[in-house]
Amino acid sequence: MSLDIDVIRGDTPGTAKINHLLACGSSLMTKQVLDAITEFLVDETEMGGYEAALAHGDRLAGVYDSVARLVGSNSSEIALVENATVAWCQAFYSIPFEPGDRVITCQSEYGANYVAYLHRARQDGIVIDVVPNTASGQVDVEMLDAMIDDRVKLISTTWIPTNGGLVNPAADIGRVARRHGVLFLLDACQAVGQMPVDVDELQCDFLSATGRKFLRGPRGTGFLYARASVLTDLHPPVVDHFSADWTGVGTYELRPDAKRFENWENAYALRAGLGVAAEYALAIGLEAIQQRAWGLAAVLRTALTDLPGAVIRDLGDDPCAIVSFTIDGLHAPEVVPRLRTKGICIGSSDPASTLVDSTRRELPDLFRVAPHYFNTEDELEQLMSALRGCL
Repeated sequence: MSLDIDVIRGDTPGTAKINHLLACGSSLMTKQVLDAITEFLVDETEMGGYEAALAHGDRLAGVYDSVARLVGSNSSEIALVENATVAWCQAFYSIPFEPGDRVITCQSEYGANYVAYLHRARQDGIVIDVVPNTASGQVDVEMLDAMIDDRVKLISTTWIPTNGGLVNPAADIGRVARRHGVLFLLDACQAVGQMPVDVDELQCDFLSATGRKFLRGPRGTGFLYARASVLTDLHPPVVDHFSADWTGVGTYELRPDAKRFENWENAYALRAGLGVAAEYALAIGLEAIQQRAWGLAAVLRTALTDLPGAVIRDLGDDPCAIVSFTIDGLHAPEVVPRLRTKGICIGSSDPASTLVDSTRRELPDLFRVAPHYFNTEDELEQLMSALRGCL
């Protein structure tokens, strides 16, 4: 599908003000997303919060449908929450572990997730096992399969790590989990909005994601997909009178759907924006988005090979739209703010964000660039020119 970049950039007011190349951090929202949020806030201002929620009831209910279409699920399997970490934690902390239960994760696992493993290792006595990588740096699915025994309670991996272009073979991991009857929790924070996502193909039991990254929604939004077949066996770590009905003075009953992972109060205006962001991505087409974003990243990688001292640090057979690299003599946390003063927004990734991977590969702070489908090759050249000027 051919994208009308002029229209897309016209829908993205920020492109007139900044060369934003950090979709893996917090991307530029469209004016449609902004309009949805401000319209809701105006109504809250003029009629009150409860009343605005009632007036926009159909739109708010439709957000579940939009997010469900985005990942190929039923809307009853979607919980809307504040961010991807909340989504992930709601799933992870709902799983009852016993001492000696094993959790298998990947070398590129995100820091927030790994800290949660360590917490439950201390609290519940679980064992954390890290599956080896293949020569290309992806999860070794054959080794994963060989690691499964009766003590494995959960496979929990990051699909696309925060510190580079690696895309783990999530669907292959899901097939291993399903074959062995093991729960599979997939962190799709960097995948949703960048590429097609189909939870049936992935065969995951849980999938967590954010609104602010490649999906181009507002900060303060995220969602959890929870497969219907596992819901009744799991109790959320926190419940209130939205996630559960108070059925008697001494009793309660959890909701039957994924909303059991939500709580009563939330930012309705931001939810409205999230729904519009999902519909915008669906209208463009995730295949087209992936093709353009990954293509721009490939152009950048090629350009970096001609930059003196630059070393591309990405792993995997088919790198995504996140480009990680180092440049001899340049310290990313110092250079990134300098580039921002020139109107160029990129990021840096410190080793602590993916400590297992960073330790094993002896990685320093990395430059992190993530072009998205609204970016242009001219903007990539502006970045390259600025980096050359820093040498």
